[in-house]
Amino acid sequence: MIDQDAVLVRWALQGDVDAFGEIVKKYESAIVNYIYWMVLNRDDALDISQDVFVKVYQSLSKYNPEFKFSSWLFTVAKNCTIDSIRKSHKNLVSLEEISEEDEGGPGMQFEDCDSPNPEKSLLNKELGSNLKEAMNELPGVYREVVVLRHIQDKSYEEIAEILGLPLGTVKNRIFRAREILKELLVS
Repeated sequence: MIDQDAVLVRWALQGDVDAFGEIVKKYESAIVNYIYWMVLNRDDALDISQDVFVKVYQSLSKYNPEFKFSSWLFTVAKNCTIDSIRKSHKNLVSLEEISEEDEGGPGMQFEDCDSPNPEKSLLNKELGSNLKEAMNELPGVYREVVVLRHIQDKSYEEIAEILGLPLGTVKNRIFRAREILKELLVS
């Protein structure tokens, strides 16, 4: 089976701008969503994701095709997000800083399968708000693994590769993060 990402990377390295455009198109939504859940601000997530793709383009020759491209890409996204947080001298934003405009940020839409139902809509909004609040209280190392596992649907092995951690540490952090979230959401 031919790895599409490896082919696109090779073409991009040969100067095919459209190939890199395909990479961006394929991963942009996932990267913005990942960053959003780390900083909880849509505008910051969009800005950081632009930095990610610029850095990826500039560093494409450093990509090792022996590894999954998406893992390398998420590692770059993680590092850019951390750099951005450090540069802005902010910790992860508090809920008070999230504007009304951010309410429908990436990954926050809750699909209503039935006909419009105001009660269900209110419950979904409350669930989204509670989840956002709990994620805001979750320490960064735990938020990171939760986002990768449950929002980005990455395997434990991919998370270990992205974060440069042993598999056991990833499993432990996910377990602990779930416990903390359970406590935060139940109380």
